[in-house]
Amino acid sequence: MLKFVKHNLEGINGVEIYPIISLVIFFIIFISYLVYALSYSKEQVKIMSELPFNEK
Repeated sequence: MLKFVKHNLEGINGVEIYPIISLVIFFIIFISYLVYALSYSKEQVKIMSELPFNEK
């Protein structure tokens, strides 16, 4: 299966940059989400953890 995909992609000029771009985009999103998650204060985490148990 991979040889069919590889054969089709060999004819495209500059195709080798796409995996690099996708990896960079993935790491940027992952690191930004990690920073966002770690920036929460303990009070916010405690409030969010109790939300499923609060009845309104």
